Amino acid sequence: MTYCVGMMLDKGLVLMSDTRTNSGVDNISVFRKMFTWSVAGERIITLMTAGNLASTQAVISQLEERMKEPDERGNIILKSPTMFQVATEIGKLLRAIIADRQQANGEKGRGRFTASIIVAGQIAGMEPRLFMVYPEGNFIEASHDTPFFQIGETKYGRPIIIRGYDRAMSMEDAVKLVMVSFDSTLKANLSVGLPLDLQVIERDTFAPTHEHRVTHEDPYFQAISSSWGDALKSAFHSLPDYDFYKNG
Repeated sequence: MTYCVGMMLDKGLVLMSDTRTNSGVDNISVFRKMFTWSVAGERIITLMTAGNLASTQAVISQLEERMKEPDERGNIILKSPTMFQVATEIGKLLRAIIADRQQANGEKGRGRFTASIIVAGQIAGMEPRLFMVYPEGNFIEASHDTPFFQIGETKYGRPIIIRGYDRAMSMEDAVKLVMVSFDSTLKANLSVGLPLDLQVIERDTFAPTHEHRVTHEDPYFQAISSSWGDALKSAFHSLPDYDFYKNG
C-alpha cells in the first residue's frame, strides 16, 4: 500500500508521496513513487503512483523510453499540447498495461492487478491542472468542489485535509497540512512509511519551487508529529466532560 496527495491551490500545486512497498511484514522495500519531467519555461508534469508496483513501474518505464527518441515515438509528456491530453494518454497506457498483466495472470490467477496515478502539472499558456487516473484508464480532474486527490491508503489522512484546506492558503501552510495528514496515516497504518517525497510547484514557474525528501531524522517532520499529538490531547481535554447523571 502507499499514500499520495495532490493538492490544488490558487498559487499552484503541492504534492507528497510515501515510498514504502511491502509484501508482508518481513518484506518491506523503498521505491520512489513521484516522477517529474520538465521543459524550462514550457511545461512541468509530475506523476505519483499507487497500487501494483510492477504495473506502475511499467508505465514509468514506457514513458522514459519514449523520451529517448522523441521524434520517432509517441512522446506523451513532452509533446501533448494540454494536460488533459497527457492524462488521457497516461490513462490509455495504464489500462493497456494492467489488461496485459491480467491476461497473463489468467482467469484463475490469484487476485487482480490494480493501480492509480495522480497527474499534476502545467503547460505554458494554461492553468495548473490536477487529475486522478483510475486503473480502467478513465480519470477525473480537480475542481473547486474537489480540490485535492489522494490515492492509496487515504482514509486516515483525509479528515485532516478536509478540515484544514483553504484554496487561498500559502504554500507553506499547505505543506504543513499534508505533513499532518501523512503523520496521521503513518501512525495508523504500517503499510505507509518514511521517507516521504515532497514537491511544491508554483504556477507559471515550470520547475519545482521546492523539493524535499522527509526522512526519519527530519527535524521539521518530527516537530509536526510531536506538536500535532500534543495539540490533539490538549483539544480532547478541553472538550466538555460527559456527565453520567445528566446524560443518563
